Amino acid sequence: MLGKLLRRPLLSSSRICNHLSSPFQSFPPHRSIQNPVLLITLHRRFLCSPSSPTENLDLPIPRIRSQTPLEKQFESWVQKLKPGFSHSDVDEALRAQSDPDLALDLFRWTAQQRGYKHNDLTYLTIIKTLISCRRYHLAETLVEEVLAGACEMSVPLYNSVIRFCCGRKFLFNRAFDVYKKMWRSDDCKPNLETYAMLFNSLLRRFNKLNVCYVYLHAVRSLTKQMKASGVIPDTFVMNMIIKAYSKCLEVDEAIRVFREMGLYGCEPNTYTYGYIAKGLCEKGRVAQGLDFYKEMRVKGLFPSSSTCMILICSLAMERRFKEAVEVCFDMLSNSMSPDLLTYRTLLEGLCREGQDGEAFDLLDELKKRDKLMNEKTFKILLNGLHIVGRE
Repeated sequence: MLGKLLRRPLLSSSRICNHLSSPFQSFPPHRSIQNPVLLITLHRRFLCSPSSPTENLDLPIPRIRSQTPLEKQFESWVQKLKPGFSHSDVDEALRAQSDPDLALDLFRWTAQQRGYKHNDLTYLTIIKTLISCRRYHLAETLVEEVLAGACEMSVPLYNSVIRFCCGRKFLFNRAFDVYKKMWRSDDCKPNLETYAMLFNSLLRRFNKLNVCYVYLHAVRSLTKQMKASGVIPDTFVMNMIIKAYSKCLEVDEAIRVFREMGLYGCEPNTYTYGYIAKGLCEKGRVAQGLDFYKEMRVKGLFPSSSTCMILICSLAMERRFKEAVEVCFDMLSNSMSPDLLTYRTLLEGLCREGQDGEAFDLLDELKKRDKLMNEKTFKILLNGLHIVGRE
């Protein structure tokens, strides 16, 4: 029995070819090869034998990913930047990019090339590009690189960094840190643009009287440093200083700055007179406020509607109704309309002083002159006069 089994062939060649025609084809489930030597031999034969053309068609073909348009554009610009490119070449390449991510990729790639280091020009360009496209987080990263000494600084780069910090609320204090670093530098001293940005940033925080006094000290310090450095202010900067003093009701300081404008060749404008007139009225010095208003009108200037309304209310509360009416008519003749509170202060003030007839006549005249006064506003004012008259 054992001899018969030994003389029996292990497996016919036809079955081997049928069942193992491909190295990736499995054995049939109804018959398995039990001889491990045969399995090893077959495995080696299939791995070492050259594959037929029909077998190559069954093999998976690796797919090559095509480049995106952004990658193609990046490659084209890399090819344009020939070896030995200069800072002006990189600056030109950065300015030509409409996509901020592509510009940043080019900026980082050029920084890694041997023998090249970014300067203030290229840093300024990439920071402006990122800010204009609202990539604020990336711009902040580059700003920190610049302040850490990544390149030599320049006045335009300093000013760009300060402008970015002033525009971000949480970087307000950082803007003044950069200014101090700029002030201590030898060849990058602050200029008029620097002070204008810092004054403007401070004034945006003058929203409440108690907060105004906190930042007024910074305005004084900046003003002294600006004068000490020899920077000649313009009307815009002088107006911001006057506005800061007027907001804090430091009207004497505001008038002093107003008198100094001629020394710097600055001509007062509508905002100059308006800030001082409002500050004087809020301080209770209404007569001086009216004088500044008249001086402004002589020069052909006209204040804002808020300045006029404050002046009208202040004059009415001091029972100077004639001047208040003149300012009101002057305001209407310049296509500006007082609000409801200003009208009520003037008309009801007349009525409380026993001038009921003048108040009603004035209301009729205002209805004719003010094209923006609707029926609802007119009835509110009329009812208010009747109520005050009965009281």
